[in-house]
Amino acid sequence: MELRVLILAPFGRDAEVIAEVLQKDARVCVTCRDVAALTEALETGAGSALIAEEALADGRAAQLFAWLDKQPAWSDFPFILLAASRVAHRSARAIETLERLGNVVVLERPLNSETLRRAVGSSLRARARQYESRRHLAERIEAQDALVQLNDSLEGRIAERTHELASANNRLMMEIHERAKVQAVLVQSQKMEALGQLTGGIAHDFNNLLNVIMVNSELIARVSSDERIRGMAATVKRATERGAKLTGQLLTFSRNSNLDLKAVDVVTLLQGMRDIITVSLGSSIHYVNTFDDEEMWTQADANQLELAILNLAINARDAMPNGGQLDIRVKQREAPDQTLEAGRYVVLEVADTGSGVPPEVVSRVFDPFFTTKPIGKGTGLGLSQVYGIARQAGGTARLFSEEGVGTTVEIWLPLRERVAAQTEAVSDAEANAVGEKRVLVVEDDSEVRAMLVESLRMLGYTVTEAADGRAGLNRLHADNPDLLMVDFAMPGMNGIDVIAEARKTREDLPVILATGYADVDISGLAVKRCTILRKPFQLDDLARTVRLGLTAGAV
Repeated sequence: MELRVLILAPFGRDAEVIAEVLQKDARVCVTCRDVAALTEALETGAGSALIAEEALADGRAAQLFAWLDKQPAWSDFPFILLAASRVAHRSARAIETLERLGNVVVLERPLNSETLRRAVGSSLRARARQYESRRHLAERIEAQDALVQLNDSLEGRIAERTHELASANNRLMMEIHERAKVQAVLVQSQKMEALGQLTGGIAHDFNNLLNVIMVNSELIARVSSDERIRGMAATVKRATERGAKLTGQLLTFSRNSNLDLKAVDVVTLLQGMRDIITVSLGSSIHYVNTFDDEEMWTQADANQLELAILNLAINARDAMPNGGQLDIRVKQREAPDQTLEAGRYVVLEVADTGSGVPPEVVSRVFDPFFTTKPIGKGTGLGLSQVYGIARQAGGTARLFSEEGVGTTVEIWLPLRERVAAQTEAVSDAEANAVGEKRVLVVEDDSEVRAMLVESLRMLGYTVTEAADGRAGLNRLHADNPDLLMVDFAMPGMNGIDVIAEARKTREDLPVILATGYADVDISGLAVKRCTILRKPFQLDDLARTVRLGLTAGAV
């Protein structure tokens, strides 16, 4: 009864999913329908409570706060607060709620099951220590009563009490220290989240600029007969392609979505990352790639795998402050033991010549929030992310290290057959998009809009334009377009809002949604005949996407 886990998540299936995860560790879970039921369960006894932040909104927590205020001196009940996903700024009331809860750990959603299980385990251990303190306190009271009854000396009673108070103070100081460490990690994690959001916004705007430069360089090359000018345009185009590649890799930092498992050639992926890894390492570290074969395919989320590799490269850089060498090798190996399913695996070995990891902490390096770096220098999340990405792709991660010699991290991913590009079906579909067609372009950035209009007219389409979502909807009836091209990020109405409104009057209207963000996903939006066009794109990409969009509308 004293170590029950109480769950207050009244909306959706959160409570059910959480209980299923925790029951894997043989936890006794009790689901509460509201704050009143939670408080009643607390009166009976519990070890920890998981609360969805929205369940405490609008002053619903008064009864819970009253219970907290009546806690005995030995008790500091631990809470785990499941915050709403991507919380950028909490209101004053939300911050006051956190302060009133006291002993609380905040977990951002969506949750990683391993992080949840560890957080609950830590809370239960803390609560068990409180119960032990209560028992010690009861042992002290009994002993003190016995001493009074035996009429012992005042000096003996004072000495006994002083000793026990010192022990209690030591335990309290340890708890305060542990809480301060957790709080520091959470603050650093929130800083990284804010940095990710800032990075995503900057990269989106930069993609717009790159797109204008890229497509206009192509237009110049097409209309100019001067070979010198065409050569200059080609140089500009190559430079913008390189910038687009670096921006795309930078956007992985702001990504916060479920893994998108697809066929990935690890060799090609690493070759494409060479520039960003080299820049991240600096000039004092020599970077080497070694591949057993020209192609090695696996099933993974390419963006997340890039992020994992980049995390390992940055860790290696930090371990080599005076320079060194980083080797990333890709091999094929059989499963080494029963921790992996039998079969062949693609193994990414990231090996550095740095300071190494002390042997006493090697077993903990993949634990969330564990770091050997000073406070403020690391979140303790990098290696745990690497491990989680590998496990969700059906593999694992391992680390081998020797102090003063270096560290090797292995990412094991299941090997799969080579996947050939499917182009014939696409070409057939494009061939069906013929005849004079009208395109309505809705884009708030005037330079991007001008580039799109000019490009589409050069491709033979009749084009009309609008500077925002509302203006585009107003033009929809008069222009009667065969295709709507709309930007995702716009003030007022974003692209998804525009599509939803347009479909109320033109249900069959095909749409192209242009975006400079890496993590826009329309799979859960129930949007039919909608194609994503990632910025920055080339003129051929634009032409092909428009043809496919028009073909979809004719089906």
